[in-house]
Amino acid sequence: MQSNGSPTHNGDAQTSSSAQNGAEPEPSASSSNGVEVTQVAEGLEKAKVVLSRSDEDIVRLIGQHLNGLGLHRTAELLMAESGCRLEHPSAARFRELVMAGEWEQAEEVLSELKSLLDKPQAALKMKFLLLEQKYLEYLEDGQVIEALYCLRNELTPLKFNTERVHQLSGYIMCSTAEELRERAEWEGKGPKSRAKLMEKLQAYMPPSVMLPPRRLQTLLSQAIELQKERCPYHNTKSEDSLQNMSLLLDHVCSRKQFPCRTRQILSEHCDEVWFCKFSNDGTKLATGSKDSTLNIYEVNQITQEAKLLRTFEGHQYGVSYLSWSPDDVYLIACGPEECSELWVWNVQTGELRVKVSQSPEDSLTSAAWNIDCKRFVCGGTRGQFYQCDLDGNVMDSWEGVRVQCLQYKKDGKTVLASDTHHRIRGYNFEELSDHNLDPMAQDPWIVDNKIVEDHPIMSFSVDDSGRLALLNVATQGVHLWDLHDKVLVRKYQGVTQGFYTIHSCFGGVNQDFVASGSEDNKVYVWHLKRELPIAVLAGHTRTVNCVTWNSQIPGLLASASDDGTVRLWGPASAEDESDDLPCLSPLDGTVRVSEKDKSAAESDDSTDTDDEV
Repeated sequence: MQSNGSPTHNGDAQTSSSAQNGAEPEPSASSSNGVEVTQVAEGLEKAKVVLSRSDEDIVRLIGQHLNGLGLHRTAELLMAESGCRLEHPSAARFRELVMAGEWEQAEEVLSELKSLLDKPQAALKMKFLLLEQKYLEYLEDGQVIEALYCLRNELTPLKFNTERVHQLSGYIMCSTAEELRERAEWEGKGPKSRAKLMEKLQAYMPPSVMLPPRRLQTLLSQAIELQKERCPYHNTKSEDSLQNMSLLLDHVCSRKQFPCRTRQILSEHCDEVWFCKFSNDGTKLATGSKDSTLNIYEVNQITQEAKLLRTFEGHQYGVSYLSWSPDDVYLIACGPEECSELWVWNVQTGELRVKVSQSPEDSLTSAAWNIDCKRFVCGGTRGQFYQCDLDGNVMDSWEGVRVQCLQYKKDGKTVLASDTHHRIRGYNFEELSDHNLDPMAQDPWIVDNKIVEDHPIMSFSVDDSGRLALLNVATQGVHLWDLHDKVLVRKYQGVTQGFYTIHSCFGGVNQDFVASGSEDNKVYVWHLKRELPIAVLAGHTRTVNCVTWNSQIPGLLASASDDGTVRLWGPASAEDESDDLPCLSPLDGTVRVSEKDKSAAESDDSTDTDDEV
């Protein structure tokens, strides 16, 4: 911000702060309540101090906020005592005229302000906004002749924003004031619409002339948002209003508010659990196991507890991958590499919609839905890659593509597939063409150069924006890629990843977190922008194969393990006073695991001698 006068340096003779701000004394100034401000100012003349530039800015911000609260007398006293000027006299006069609807006089004052504006076009844009409000108010009052004169002889000659002028001309046909307000998306003649107009006009004036609207609130909101971004555990939906925030303390989230405790253990499976996935609406949880069953749980949105709803059986080789349709009506169940079939279940009715099996030589280990819920793609590492309809009929096929994992793009045309060449490529089933991933392309999914890793990509997931991809890479761990810029953004540390297929996910508020299972029997959680884990969740006794985050409940995370259980993780309960929680200290960057969870895991490990499969 610019200062309203020349700053005073050490050793300079002290001058009055009124002169510093360029303000002439106003002996006749008085508050709206009739209090003679100048009389108070004279009594405080000896107490004046020389203010620095930043102090002047702060005083002006406080004065603007006080005026916004209706405390005009207090604001005037503050300005008088400090010797600061809240805004240029012409700007203050301009505001009064705009709020009073004195458009001709407002235009005259705008001519005086023209020399104070930073950009040559600013005065033209401001004049257009004034005349637009004037025109609409004439129309609302039924003064059609005056409105036409304003349109033809004042707005049109400006030769500015002709498209908007044509739009304004169409409002003459409105038969009622209500129709005019609706079509123009305008609040009508009065203080509300004029206040909004004033906010638009202020944007063209430098802060030395007039402060931007609600500048203090804007700065405070920015400070709070920055603190939230730097808070490693912030996982609650933000409030837009400062009314719900305390400004007296820095924003700090307790790690107890973050998923850090096992809230429930689901043990209905009798063998290794290979996959878990929340439905898109967050009301259901699906789990697939080596025991050839698929379980559907209903998730209570209040208690956040899961209750077994139904079980689907008959998957001979087990269930290693699941994919919900976008409308959550259907669920695809895939098996491991030796399985040549997949099942499409109707979750609502419990009926099998179709079982897809093209050849006993196939390997259908992964699937993804089109956004229309009528088509899906499936494939595997033996070179089969199909697009099918809901009846299992093959619509298109791609030969020789050994697929590890699939994700459908939201345009309904392109499928992303990781293959056995350690890369991710896009396949367009509309044109039957394949392409690698180009930041210069209009479509961020289509890129000239491949996204390539040096080791096998065991699985990957894409965030809701379609820009970021989370890859589980054999022997390397979890990598974050920018699909648009084809850049490796981050390598997350701590996780143990060999050649098992482990599935990671995005989650939390605004998907600011990532989580992954690990071969060391733990769940690792990172902030999207931090390489070190902010939480290490211990409790499982064998490899954690998959994690999934509830999209509707930011604090609910599920994990599936070879120990035959699914764990639901959530914040610590209100009764839990213990600080002995698994977390990362933001100060020292070291991982600390709960002593209770550590001892429990060590006890289970000492009794479990089975090899992981």
